[in-house]
Amino acid sequence: MTASPGKNLKPAAHAAALACERPAQARCSRRPAAPVRRPGRPAHRAVASRRRSPQAGRPPTCRGSRAASPPEDTIAPDKSVSWAYSEDFLPSDDALLRAADRAAQLGVPAVSPGQGAVLRLVAAALRAGAVAEVGTGTGVSGLWLLRGMAPDGVLTTIDTEAEHQRAAKQTFADAGVRPTRVRTITGRALDVLPRLTDGGYDLVLLDGDPLEAAPTVEHALRLLRPGGVLALAHALHEDRVPDPARRDEVTTALREVARSLRDDDRVVPAMLPAGDGLLLAARV
Repeated sequence: MTASPGKNLKPAAHAAALACERPAQARCSRRPAAPVRRPGRPAHRAVASRRRSPQAGRPPTCRGSRAASPPEDTIAPDKSVSWAYSEDFLPSDDALLRAADRAAQLGVPAVSPGQGAVLRLVAAALRAGAVAEVGTGTGVSGLWLLRGMAPDGVLTTIDTEAEHQRAAKQTFADAGVRPTRVRTITGRALDVLPRLTDGGYDLVLLDGDPLEAAPTVEHALRLLRPGGVLALAHALHEDRVPDPARRDEVTTALREVARSLRDDDRVVPAMLPAGDGLLLAARV
């Protein structure tokens, strides 16, 4: 006579043996009971609390079975919300807002608050005393840089348009920056940069003509001291650079510069999605 599975077994072992005899589907198909809504509690609050719970609506997994699929009511994160939050994490003050207004009036691209915050952070981390900037604009990026630099640091900023530099000087004056901390040079970057001191700069920001980005990068790397940082603003060019179908002249030029820096043994690069893209490269 065949003994029953539970014979001569202790109660706990007997229960385990009976569980093993049940079909796997029966063991795995149980779902947690629906939450009991307290009197006076809105129905949507009950649903919301269930979504917040990591186990709500999720069937238990069993050994040897496939992982349970996520519940249908899972909400995917919206990355644009995080991006907008990051951009506005450090709000612009009146001086920066007026500078941005001047940039809009003159049709000059300006760095976003997110990009500016990163530039200020890098300048502060480097304790930058000497910074070179290509593309003065109306002083938006320059003001972010000056606020991160050493108190006696000097910003050398280059632009082809004297009108832009006059607007930038007004921005610096509005912010209370001493005139001795800014040196403005009117001219093409490719004509001015060769006259600057090799290895004499902690940080170089490129925000000029994107079609001249490649040769300008080479000059910038020459100007940087070991450990200095190159920054290329608007490196994603309105989200065109990541899209291989975009092959216009500016997008192609910026894509080639990014690829070149990525593969350059002289630097340690990183592409940040701040603003319109900020490509950073530390000189080794």
